[in-house]
Amino acid sequence: MTQATAQKSFLEKVAVFCEAIKVSHSVFALPFAVSSAFLAAGGLPALDLLGKIVLAVVLARTAAMAFNRWADARIDALNPRTQSRAVPRGLLSRRFFAVATAACAAGFVLTCAWIHDLALWLCPVVLLVLLGYSYTKRFTSASHLVLGAALGLSPVGAWVAVREEVSLTSVFLALAVLLWTAGFDVIYACQDHEFDHTHGLHSIPRRFGIRGGLLISRWLHAGAFALLVSLGFLERMGLPYTAGLLCVAGLLVYEHSLVKPHDLSRVNVAFFSLNGLVSLVFMGSVVLETLL
Repeated sequence: MTQATAQKSFLEKVAVFCEAIKVSHSVFALPFAVSSAFLAAGGLPALDLLGKIVLAVVLARTAAMAFNRWADARIDALNPRTQSRAVPRGLLSRRFFAVATAACAAGFVLTCAWIHDLALWLCPVVLLVLLGYSYTKRFTSASHLVLGAALGLSPVGAWVAVREEVSLTSVFLALAVLLWTAGFDVIYACQDHEFDHTHGLHSIPRRFGIRGGLLISRWLHAGAFALLVSLGFLERMGLPYTAGLLCVAGLLVYEHSLVKPHDLSRVNVAFFSLNGLVSLVFMGSVVLETLL
Protein backbone atom coordinates (compact mmCIF):
# COMPACT_ATOMS: atom_id res chain seq x y z
CA MET A 1 0.00 0.00 0.00
CA THR A 2 1.39 3.38 -1.02
CA GLN A 3 1.52 6.32 1.37
CA ALA A 4 -1.22 8.12 -0.59
CA THR A 5 -3.46 5.05 -0.44
CA ALA A 6 -2.84 4.67 3.27
CA GLN A 7 -3.70 8.32 3.89
CA LYS A 8 -6.89 7.98 1.86
CA SER A 9 -7.86 4.86 3.79
CA PHE A 10 -7.24 6.63 7.11
CA LEU A 11 -9.28 9.67 6.06
CA GLU A 12 -12.12 7.39 4.98
CA LYS A 13 -12.04 5.75 8.42
CA VAL A 14 -12.10 9.16 10.09
CA ALA A 15 -15.14 10.11 8.01
CA VAL A 16 -16.91 6.88 9.00
CA PHE A 17 -15.93 7.49 12.63
CA CYS A 18 -17.35 11.02 12.60
CA GLU A 19 -20.63 9.69 11.22
CA ALA A 20 -20.65 6.83 13.73
CA ILE A 21 -20.31 9.12 16.75
CA LYS A 22 -22.72 11.70 15.29
CA VAL A 23 -20.41 14.72 15.52
CA SER A 24 -23.36 16.92 14.56
CA HIS A 25 -25.01 15.99 17.86
CA SER A 26 -22.43 18.14 19.64
CA VAL A 27 -25.06 20.82 19.07
CA PHE A 28 -26.84 19.48 22.17
CA ALA A 29 -24.24 20.11 24.90
CA LEU A 30 -21.87 22.65 23.38
CA PRO A 31 -24.26 25.64 23.19
CA PHE A 32 -25.07 25.26 26.89
CA ALA A 33 -21.37 25.23 27.75
CA VAL A 34 -20.88 28.40 25.70
CA SER A 35 -23.94 29.98 27.36
CA SER A 36 -22.53 29.18 30.79
CA ALA A 37 -19.17 30.68 29.86
CA PHE A 38 -20.85 33.93 28.77
CA LEU A 39 -22.90 34.06 31.96
CA ALA A 40 -19.85 33.39 34.12
CA ALA A 41 -17.83 36.08 32.35
CA GLY A 42 -20.70 38.57 32.27
CA GLY A 43 -20.14 38.95 28.55
CA LEU A 44 -17.60 37.67 26.05
CA PRO A 45 -15.07 35.38 27.78
CA ALA A 46 -11.40 35.52 26.84
CA LEU A 47 -11.26 33.95 23.40
CA ASP A 48 -8.40 31.61 24.25
CA LEU A 49 -10.34 30.29 27.25
CA LEU A 50 -13.52 29.95 25.20
CA GLY A 51 -11.56 27.92 22.65
CA LYS A 52 -10.27 25.62 25.40
CA ILE A 53 -13.82 25.12 26.71
CA VAL A 54 -15.09 24.21 23.24
CA LEU A 55 -12.17 21.82 22.73
CA ALA A 56 -12.78 20.15 26.10
CA VAL A 57 -16.49 19.64 25.39
CA VAL A 58 -15.85 18.19 21.92
CA LEU A 59 -13.13 15.83 23.17
CA ALA A 60 -15.22 14.67 26.15
CA ARG A 61 -18.26 14.01 23.99
CA THR A 62 -16.20 12.20 21.36
CA ALA A 63 -14.65 9.97 24.01
CA ALA A 64 -18.11 9.17 25.40
CA MET A 65 -19.62 8.35 22.01
CA ALA A 66 -16.63 6.26 20.90
CA PHE A 67 -16.82 4.31 24.16
CA ASN A 68 -20.56 3.81 23.66
CA ARG A 69 -20.00 2.31 20.21
CA TRP A 70 -17.32 0.02 21.68
CA ALA A 71 -19.42 -1.04 24.67
CA ASP A 72 -22.66 -1.52 22.72
CA ALA A 73 -21.23 -3.28 19.66
CA ARG A 74 -22.96 -6.59 20.45
CA ILE A 75 -26.28 -4.92 21.24
CA ASP A 76 -26.07 -2.79 18.09
CA ALA A 77 -25.55 -5.92 16.00
CA LEU A 78 -28.78 -7.42 17.36
CA ASN A 79 -31.00 -4.34 17.09
CA PRO A 80 -32.48 -3.84 13.59
CA ARG A 81 -32.42 -0.07 14.15
CA THR A 82 -28.66 -0.02 14.80
CA GLN A 83 -27.36 -2.84 12.62
CA SER A 84 -26.17 -0.30 10.06
CA ARG A 85 -23.70 1.25 12.50
CA ALA A 86 -19.98 1.04 11.78
CA VAL A 87 -19.00 -1.93 13.95
CA PRO A 88 -21.90 -4.26 13.01
CA ARG A 89 -21.28 -3.52 9.33
CA GLY A 90 -17.54 -4.14 9.69
CA LEU A 91 -16.60 -0.64 8.58
CA LEU A 92 -14.57 -0.05 11.75
CA SER A 93 -13.35 -2.41 14.45
CA ARG A 94 -14.09 -2.22 18.16
CA ARG A 95 -10.36 -1.70 18.61
CA PHE A 96 -10.58 1.49 16.52
CA PHE A 97 -13.22 2.86 18.88
CA ALA A 98 -11.23 1.79 21.95
CA VAL A 99 -8.17 3.65 20.68
CA ALA A 100 -10.28 6.68 19.81
CA THR A 101 -11.79 6.65 23.30
CA ALA A 102 -8.37 6.56 24.95
CA ALA A 103 -6.99 9.29 22.69
CA CYS A 104 -9.92 11.66 23.20
CA ALA A 105 -10.03 11.02 26.94
CA ALA A 106 -6.33 11.82 27.16
CA GLY A 107 -6.88 14.94 25.07
CA PHE A 108 -9.69 15.99 27.40
CA VAL A 109 -7.47 15.57 30.47
CA LEU A 110 -4.66 17.58 28.84
CA THR A 111 -7.10 20.33 27.87
CA CYS A 112 -8.40 20.52 31.44
CA ALA A 113 -4.81 20.79 32.68
CA TRP A 114 -4.30 23.56 30.14
CA ILE A 115 -7.27 25.47 31.60
CA HIS A 116 -6.26 25.33 35.28
CA ASP A 117 -5.62 22.95 38.18
CA LEU A 118 -9.22 22.79 39.42
CA ALA A 119 -10.44 21.69 35.98
CA LEU A 120 -7.77 18.99 35.98
CA TRP A 121 -8.79 17.69 39.41
CA LEU A 122 -12.46 17.52 38.41
CA CYS A 123 -12.02 15.93 34.98
CA PRO A 124 -11.91 12.29 36.26
CA VAL A 125 -15.43 12.74 37.68
CA VAL A 126 -16.63 13.96 34.29
CA LEU A 127 -15.07 11.01 32.48
CA LEU A 128 -16.56 8.56 35.00
CA VAL A 129 -20.08 9.85 34.31
CA LEU A 130 -19.59 10.12 30.54
CA LEU A 131 -18.17 6.62 30.10
CA GLY A 132 -20.25 4.98 32.80
CA TYR A 133 -23.50 6.00 31.11
CA SER A 134 -23.03 3.39 28.39
CA TYR A 135 -23.60 0.56 30.90
CA THR A 136 -26.57 2.01 32.79
CA LYS A 137 -29.31 0.72 30.50
CA ARG A 138 -28.21 -2.78 31.43
CA PHE A 139 -29.52 -2.35 34.98
CA THR A 140 -31.67 0.79 35.43
CA SER A 141 -34.51 2.64 33.75
CA ALA A 142 -32.92 5.86 35.03
CA SER A 143 -30.27 5.67 32.32
CA HIS A 144 -31.90 8.67 30.62
CA LEU A 145 -31.17 10.77 33.70
CA VAL A 146 -27.54 9.64 33.71
CA LEU A 147 -27.24 10.76 30.08
CA GLY A 148 -28.80 14.05 31.14
CA ALA A 149 -26.23 14.38 33.92
CA ALA A 150 -23.44 13.74 31.42
CA LEU A 151 -24.59 16.61 29.22
CA GLY A 152 -25.46 18.73 32.25
CA LEU A 153 -21.83 18.67 33.34
CA SER A 154 -20.89 20.83 30.34
CA PRO A 155 -22.30 24.13 31.68
CA VAL A 156 -20.85 23.41 35.14
CA GLY A 157 -17.46 22.71 33.58
CA ALA A 158 -17.59 25.90 31.55
CA TRP A 159 -18.45 27.93 34.65
CA VAL A 160 -15.58 26.31 36.56
CA ALA A 161 -13.24 27.12 33.68
CA VAL A 162 -14.14 30.81 33.83
CA ARG A 163 -14.67 31.38 37.57
CA GLU A 164 -12.85 28.43 39.21
CA GLU A 165 -15.97 27.74 41.29
CA VAL A 166 -19.39 26.11 41.08
CA SER A 167 -22.30 28.55 41.38
CA LEU A 168 -26.05 28.28 41.88
CA THR A 169 -26.50 29.58 38.32
CA SER A 170 -24.40 26.78 36.86
CA VAL A 171 -26.27 24.19 38.95
CA PHE A 172 -29.65 25.49 37.75
CA LEU A 173 -28.44 25.34 34.16
CA ALA A 174 -27.00 21.85 34.66
CA LEU A 175 -30.28 20.56 36.11
CA ALA A 176 -32.23 22.12 33.24
CA VAL A 177 -29.96 20.39 30.72
CA LEU A 178 -30.29 17.12 32.66
CA LEU A 179 -34.10 17.16 32.50
CA TRP A 180 -34.21 18.41 28.90
CA THR A 181 -31.79 15.71 27.73
CA ALA A 182 -33.56 12.95 29.66
CA GLY A 183 -36.85 14.10 28.14
CA PHE A 184 -35.77 13.83 24.53
CA ASP A 185 -33.81 10.63 25.20
CA VAL A 186 -37.01 9.02 26.50
CA ILE A 187 -38.70 9.95 23.22
CA TYR A 188 -35.82 8.41 21.27
CA ALA A 189 -35.90 5.25 23.39
CA CYS A 190 -39.54 4.62 22.45
CA GLN A 191 -38.22 3.19 19.17
CA ASP A 192 -36.53 0.35 21.08
CA HIS A 193 -39.43 -0.49 23.39
CA GLU A 194 -39.87 -4.04 22.08
CA PHE A 195 -36.16 -4.70 21.60
CA ASP A 196 -35.31 -3.59 25.14
CA HIS A 197 -38.05 -5.83 26.54
CA THR A 198 -36.84 -8.85 24.56
CA HIS A 199 -33.16 -8.41 25.42
CA GLY A 200 -33.46 -7.41 29.07
CA LEU A 201 -32.41 -3.77 28.65
CA HIS A 202 -33.92 -1.01 30.75
CA SER A 203 -35.61 2.24 29.77
CA ILE A 204 -38.55 4.36 30.83
CA PRO A 205 -40.61 3.34 27.74
CA ARG A 206 -39.97 -0.32 28.54
CA ARG A 207 -41.03 0.11 32.17
CA PHE A 208 -44.01 2.43 31.68
CA GLY A 209 -44.94 1.74 28.05
CA ILE A 210 -44.66 4.14 25.14
CA ARG A 211 -47.66 6.21 26.21
CA GLY A 212 -46.34 6.47 29.77
CA GLY A 213 -42.85 7.26 28.49
CA LEU A 214 -44.08 10.13 26.35
CA LEU A 215 -46.03 11.54 29.30
CA ILE A 216 -42.93 11.38 31.53
CA SER A 217 -40.94 13.07 28.76
CA ARG A 218 -43.40 15.97 28.80
CA TRP A 219 -43.02 16.37 32.55
CA LEU A 220 -39.24 16.26 32.28
CA HIS A 221 -39.32 19.04 29.67
CA ALA A 222 -41.75 21.04 31.79
CA GLY A 223 -39.29 20.78 34.67
CA ALA A 224 -36.41 21.85 32.45
CA PHE A 225 -38.36 24.89 31.27
CA ALA A 226 -39.27 25.83 34.86
CA LEU A 227 -35.58 25.74 35.79
CA LEU A 228 -34.68 27.98 32.84
CA VAL A 229 -37.36 30.44 33.93
CA SER A 230 -35.98 30.35 37.47
CA LEU A 231 -32.51 30.96 36.07
CA GLY A 232 -33.84 34.06 34.34
CA PHE A 233 -35.07 35.45 37.66
CA LEU A 234 -31.84 34.46 39.41
CA GLU A 235 -29.70 36.30 36.87
CA ARG A 236 -32.23 39.12 36.34
CA MET A 237 -32.44 38.45 32.63
CA GLY A 238 -34.19 40.83 30.27
CA LEU A 239 -35.96 40.83 26.91
CA PRO A 240 -33.48 38.74 24.83
CA TYR A 241 -33.57 35.90 27.34
CA THR A 242 -37.35 36.08 27.71
CA ALA A 243 -37.83 36.01 23.94
CA GLY A 244 -35.47 33.03 23.71
CA LEU A 245 -37.40 31.13 26.37
CA LEU A 246 -40.68 31.71 24.54
CA CYS A 247 -39.10 30.22 21.41
CA VAL A 248 -37.78 27.28 23.44
CA ALA A 249 -41.26 26.67 24.86
CA GLY A 250 -42.76 26.70 21.38
CA LEU A 251 -40.14 24.26 20.08
CA LEU A 252 -40.73 21.84 22.97
CA VAL A 253 -44.50 21.94 22.51
CA TYR A 254 -44.07 21.30 18.78
CA GLU A 255 -41.63 18.45 19.50
CA HIS A 256 -44.19 16.63 21.60
CA SER A 257 -46.89 17.19 19.03
CA LEU A 258 -44.85 15.22 16.48
CA VAL A 259 -44.65 11.97 18.42
CA LYS A 260 -47.68 9.84 19.26
CA PRO A 261 -47.85 6.45 21.00
CA HIS A 262 -49.14 4.92 17.76
CA ASP A 263 -46.88 6.92 15.41
CA LEU A 264 -43.12 7.18 16.03
CA SER A 265 -42.26 7.98 12.41
CA ARG A 266 -41.08 11.50 13.24
CA VAL A 267 -38.95 10.67 16.26
CA ASN A 268 -35.73 11.68 14.50
CA VAL A 269 -37.11 15.13 13.69
CA ALA A 270 -38.22 15.55 17.31
CA PHE A 271 -34.94 14.16 18.63
CA PHE A 272 -32.32 15.95 16.55
CA SER A 273 -33.65 18.88 14.55
CA LEU A 274 -35.87 20.48 17.18
CA ASN A 275 -33.58 19.86 20.15
CA GLY A 276 -30.65 21.21 18.18
CA LEU A 277 -32.70 24.37 17.65
CA VAL A 278 -33.58 24.49 21.36
CA SER A 279 -29.92 24.59 22.39
CA LEU A 280 -28.94 27.09 19.69
CA VAL A 281 -31.87 29.43 20.43
CA PHE A 282 -31.06 29.32 24.13
CA MET A 283 -27.40 30.09 23.47
CA GLY A 284 -28.33 32.98 21.20
CA SER A 285 -30.59 34.49 23.85
CA VAL A 286 -27.91 34.25 26.54
CA VAL A 287 -25.20 35.70 24.32
CA LEU A 288 -27.42 38.64 23.36
CA GLU A 289 -28.46 39.14 26.99
CA THR A 290 -24.88 39.32 28.22
CA LEU A 291 -23.56 41.49 25.37
CA LEU A 292 -26.35 44.06 25.11
